[in-house]
Amino acid sequence: MNFMQFLTPGLEILIIAVVLYYLLSFFWNTRAMEMIFGLGAFLALIVIITWLNLPVLQQLMVYFFNVALLALIVIFQPELRLALSRLSVKGKKYNEISEFDKFLEAIATSIYRMSEKRIGALVVLENQDNLEEYANKAVKLSADFTSELLETIFSTATPLHDGAVIIRGTFILSAATILPLADDTSQLSKSMGTRHRAGLGISQLTDALVIVVSEETGKVSIARDGIMTRGVKIDRFKGILRSIFNPPKLNLERSFNPLEKLKPWKL
Repeated sequence: MNFMQFLTPGLEILIIAVVLYYLLSFFWNTRAMEMIFGLGAFLALIVIITWLNLPVLQQLMVYFFNVALLALIVIFQPELRLALSRLSVKGKKYNEISEFDKFLEAIATSIYRMSEKRIGALVVLENQDNLEEYANKAVKLSADFTSELLETIFSTATPLHDGAVIIRGTFILSAATILPLADDTSQLSKSMGTRHRAGLGISQLTDALVIVVSEETGKVSIARDGIMTRGVKIDRFKGILRSIFNPPKLNLERSFNPLEKLKPWKL
């Protein structure tokens, strides 16, 4: 009995220390860390008031604590949700699915970096229609997508910058790809050249989504189903890609497959 009385306080201290460690690891370098420091100061103030035996201030602090607790839960909801997701199996599953978000962020960053530098680019994202016939006549790369690789391809110092890059899923299929030119160019302005005409042409023949960066103006255009949309900003760019493509459904034991095509949303 005496041994258990000696062991219980030590066990309680250990559990409290572990809980505090994980709380701090979740909230470190977030806005919620300020809440934790403020809560510590608040508790210290309660201890001082209790020690000085000030009953009116004690009652006011209790009322204030009840209201402040609800307010803090609402204000810091994102941080609390993140902390809870790290503890759940469901959160780990969503971390696997976020591979698509990484790809979306990488291609958006790359496209708009080339836009700022006015580097001309033509990128074709394969959808349901197979683009092997165009890739087979080009320079086959068969490489995992990276922002650095895409920007290197379209650098004017490389022999691959003329033509299009075809991407299947998160996999660069080919570079320097020759695409059919659009016959109807009524949608194109005088400032748009062969690159835009080729992007419009492939979008008329397939269900691919085509991204064009103008070398003259740096503007980003998107062609799909034979329609060219010009001057697309980065937020709208991400929204368009997300609305057309979504990552393949994953089993818990299967990772994201870069060779698998992105499937369109089912309406």
